[in-house]
Amino acid sequence: MSSYTDPAIRITLLPRDTNSAGTIFGGVILSYIDMAGAIEAHRRTRMDRFVTVAMREVIFHKPVFVGDLVSFYAEILSIGNTSITVRVIVEAERVAASSERVRVTEAEVVYVAVDEHRRKTAINKPAV
Repeated sequence: MSSYTDPAIRITLLPRDTNSAGTIFGGVILSYIDMAGAIEAHRRTRMDRFVTVAMREVIFHKPVFVGDLVSFYAEILSIGNTSITVRVIVEAERVAASSERVRVTEAEVVYVAVDEHRRKTAINKPAV
């Protein structure tokens, strides 16, 4: 991970995000992973439109609780002609407990760049 100091997203999750066990729904976490990955794809390529085509290797390591400060860190793994793969690491800061930071989830997300007509388009490769 290139930077654990600059998350793509940081949020505190609320009671409305919980399941019947009192932890945060996995689907809520997946939604934020998708947003964090897309933010990084946009930031890196300066392209306007991406669509999500796959989430790979989603691993839920630990639960997320109401009140946790959750950070979504993203890094580019690869850039192809029309697709970009982003790794997203999710950490929770247990604010209510001891301010412990734990890795709770990680995933790889694949996006395809599309034009205003929703057709695949070439990705502008960033200068290295």
